Amino acid sequence: MSMAVAGMIAGMALGFAGYFGGFGAFILVAALGAVGFLAGRFADGDLDLGDVFRTRDERRDRRR
Repeated sequence: MSMAVAGMIAGMALGFAGYFGGFGAFILVAALGAVGFLAGRFADGDLDLGDVFRTRDERRDRRR
């Protein structure tokens, strides 16, 4: 599945949540989508948890 199709599906899910459940449901779906995205990237091996929790200065020092 291409990223454009995945983005379209995510946008439609957020739209339905916002329409039928209100703003609170929209925020909940967006937050859970972000958590799912990070979990998927971690499971694929594309994300190191240290990259998420490291400060900007620590990342810059690590690259040198």
